Amino acid sequence: MEETKKMHEVYERFLTDHLAVPVIAGEKTEAERFPGALNTFTVEAMVQDRKAIQAGTSHFLGQNFSKAAGIEFEGRESKREFAWTTSWGVSTRLIGTLLMAHSDDDGLILPPRVAPTHVVILPVMPKPEHEGPILEACAKLAAELSAQSFHGDAIRVEVDKRDLGGGVKNWEWIKKGVPVRIEIGPRDLESGSVALTRRDQSPKDKQFLPSVEAVAGITSILQGIQDSLLERAVAFRDENLVEINSMEEFRKFFTPRNKEQPEIHGGFALVHWAGTQEDEEALKQEMRITVRCIPKDPAMRGGTGTCILTGKPAEGRVIFAKSY
Repeated sequence: MEETKKMHEVYERFLTDHLAVPVIAGEKTEAERFPGALNTFTVEAMVQDRKAIQAGTSHFLGQNFSKAAGIEFEGRESKREFAWTTSWGVSTRLIGTLLMAHSDDDGLILPPRVAPTHVVILPVMPKPEHEGPILEACAKLAAELSAQSFHGDAIRVEVDKRDLGGGVKNWEWIKKGVPVRIEIGPRDLESGSVALTRRDQSPKDKQFLPSVEAVAGITSILQGIQDSLLERAVAFRDENLVEINSMEEFRKFFTPRNKEQPEIHGGFALVHWAGTQEDEEALKQEMRITVRCIPKDPAMRGGTGTCILTGKPAEGRVIFAKSY
């Protein structure tokens, strides 16, 4: 059981620290538990349409599966016993979580800690005679940036030498979500500066920095992007995490105003709950919502209260949400 709990703590740290996606950790109710498991632990993320994604689960299977599969071992008392087993893992759904948590109307935004390329350098060469000096400056800058490290790895830099218009190349890298774009043109070459743009900011928000300053500060810039993405996601999640204490308020929260073309609505609803599996299924059919988890955070779970559906005493709050 303890090893199972530890795995979803690993998920929680990975999503927060690497993907910049805040999650709520907790245990699934019996209705949402993995079939055959004694306990299922989960981390739940909120994406930009306010729906939940089950970003990772770990299951304590007890001896149920080992008995079915005949998995035995010889114990300390030299007797054959059925194994106690666990099951855990994450999948490609984390890619979808990342896309839906951070992207904007211009395309993907990648947190630097998982970005395949940290910095792309875009040579701006309006005339043929500019090509040699500018490409040389780009190569020099790429080498200096690559010599820096970010969380223990060399900073990954790419110089885009393709014979394409500057605007086309720039927007292509914006859509790919590369954290930092650096342009070097003839004027930059003369002044010893670069034009730097962060993907977590508007494409128009360029910083004109001395090349030396850009190299010295690149690690701080990348960490700043990583932190800003997490802060933005936490603020969005918390803004749409609501305590609800009545069924009237609950139904209103999860019902779009325009049922024919539903607007973005809902979020995470923290409610006192003492319903049955049948009650959960009825709400699922009515509003397409499920109990995402029983939060492990005592502050979020709160104290005892009254179930919003049955009126029975409830030990604490659970999180309801619409989900993928």
